[in-house]
Amino acid sequence: MLRELHISGLGVIDDLDLSLHPGLNVLTGETGAGKTMITVGLALALGARSSSSLVRDGAPAARVQALFDVSATSSVDARSSLDAWAEEGDVLLARSVPADGKGSSRIGGQIATASALSALGAALVEVHGQHQSQRLLEPAVQTAFLDRFAGDEHLVAVATYREAFEALGSATGTQERLRVAARDRERELDLLAYQVREIEVVSPQVDESERLSAEEARLGHVERLLEVGGAAESALGGDDGAADALRIAARALDEAGALDTAAGELAARGAALAIEVAELARDVRSYRESLAPDPARLQQVRERVAALKALQRKYGETDADVMAFMDEASGRLAELAGADERLAELDREVRDLGERVRARAAVVTSGRVGAARRLSEAIRRELEELGMPGAIVQVALEPLAAMGPTGAERVELLFAGGSEASPMPLAKGASGGELSRTMLACRSVLADIDDVPTLVFDEVDAGIGGRAGLAVGRRLARLARERQVLVVTHLPQIACFADRHVRVTKELGSAAVEVLDDGERVRELSRMLAGLDDSSSAVSHAEELLSEAGKMKATA
Repeated sequence: MLRELHISGLGVIDDLDLSLHPGLNVLTGETGAGKTMITVGLALALGARSSSSLVRDGAPAARVQALFDVSATSSVDARSSLDAWAEEGDVLLARSVPADGKGSSRIGGQIATASALSALGAALVEVHGQHQSQRLLEPAVQTAFLDRFAGDEHLVAVATYREAFEALGSATGTQERLRVAARDRERELDLLAYQVREIEVVSPQVDESERLSAEEARLGHVERLLEVGGAAESALGGDDGAADALRIAARALDEAGALDTAAGELAARGAALAIEVAELARDVRSYRESLAPDPARLQQVRERVAALKALQRKYGETDADVMAFMDEASGRLAELAGADERLAELDREVRDLGERVRARAAVVTSGRVGAARRLSEAIRRELEELGMPGAIVQVALEPLAAMGPTGAERVELLFAGGSEASPMPLAKGASGGELSRTMLACRSVLADIDDVPTLVFDEVDAGIGGRAGLAVGRRLARLARERQVLVVTHLPQIACFADRHVRVTKELGSAAVEVLDDGERVRELSRMLAGLDDSSSAVSHAEELLSEAGKMKATA
């Protein structure tokens, strides 16, 4: 239940506090006084879309706080979400909409998103206004209304159908994409197969190009290498070569070391050099002996290097890059090669899902057929109570050419104002007043189904008055027995049923609220009846309305 509402800086509202009670709360006042802005403020607290244009001129921001008593909430689903935010049985929703910049939302003093407000608010308040009456004309809304009336088990069947339908759509989309891509896939398969074969024929190895380039350089210059290798060998190990000279020097230094200890270090170094040069001479000889002209091998190496470079020009800068490309191409080739198998698998999946969707659609259709007659009768009874005897609303099921997200048919409400009239779509067959009462009838039908504790009706009395207004007021009063109802109205025939009557006035350009006592209610109803609050006939009529409303509430 909504206990308190604080609004500041919103439209004609400068700063306003409104306390609400259980039962039927009615807001009345002159046009433009700010009644609707109160419901706009509440909607903001419930997560509705905001706009800086709502901010009062000169105010830095529009701010709304709505305090709810959730201690009596009975819905199990609602309790689980509300308990997480409740403090001593209360939940506070707050919204700030600045004149410039980004707004903010809070739940229980903690920062939240507008969508979080909306999700939580849906369990607390349901708002009905002229816009919602127009939404009742939409086939999707009418379909959802019938499904909701049909009960929880049916709603589960609808959700199960939708899940299967979406799965079928996904599988069908994938199937279609694979079929459309079949021609491109064949071209890609041919190209990839050629590329993989081309690389496999050469079969490059890691760093092979570098090794072969070194071998090519050696074989290509073998004559010169033999020549300089021979010269180096002669200089090192030939007669009177460096090796012999160093051996002689080492013996001389060794003799000097025997005579003078200071020469000992020189002798050691000379011996080491003699050994090192002798080993170098042997290695040079071995290197020279390993060199041999081999034109056949040189040609083979050059051809291999050319083959590797040809691959690198196409597939990567190095042998490793070429090998990585082949691995990737081989994987893609395997993937494409399995596409036909995947397509066959999808064909089976689409067939199975199609059968599942048809079976689940049949269950949904059956539930709707069973509920349609009951809903038609329930709305007829409500319309009769709302002063429309003889009016009927037929719930028609129109088969769709192809199954859609909501099933195999769409629901359409057909309205007839009396038995002599032919039922027509609600948008064509109902006047503004009839549409308002039909919306209220639909809401009343759902009253025993859902657990929303607070209902808000903003000027749903459009196009009605007199006896019809009394019927609407009586029905609202009945709704208010089980839950809190907030009504914004211009009709005294509705306002007279209030358990708490709040008058909205505009003083110096700013809205103000006042809870009316019995005497003030008479004057307010007089104003609503005659435009004057001191007309004796209007006062008499107002008193009569209050008396009649009291009797109706007592016997309803």
